[in-house]
Amino acid sequence: MNSEKRREAAPASSRAGRPDLEATRLPVGELARDVRQERCGIVMDHQDGLVWLRPERGGTEWTAVPGEVQPLNVHERAEELMRTRLTRANARSRGEVL
Repeated sequence: MNSEKRREAAPASSRAGRPDLEATRLPVGELARDVRQERCGIVMDHQDGLVWLRPERGGTEWTAVPGEVQPLNVHERAEELMRTRLTRANARSRGEVL
C-alpha cells in the first residue's frame, strides 16, 4: 500500500506534467514586463526557477516567477524606448554623467 502512494505522488512531482520551461523562457536581453510588480526590465538570467530582471535605465535587479513575466508588445516597447531616451536627455541637460 505504501508503494501505491508513492506511485500516485510520482507523476505530480515529475516534470512530465509541467509545460516545458525551456520553450517558454524569454531570451536574455529581451525587454519584458513583471506583471506582479508592474515593472519593465531586461531579462538578465534564468536561475533557480526564477527570472532575473534589471531596469532598462539601470538600477537593482529583481527576481520574478517565470509565469508572471511577459514580453512587451510593439506599443509597450516604443513607450519604454521613449522613456529611456527622455531620461537620458534629461540627465544630459542637468550635466550628469551617463
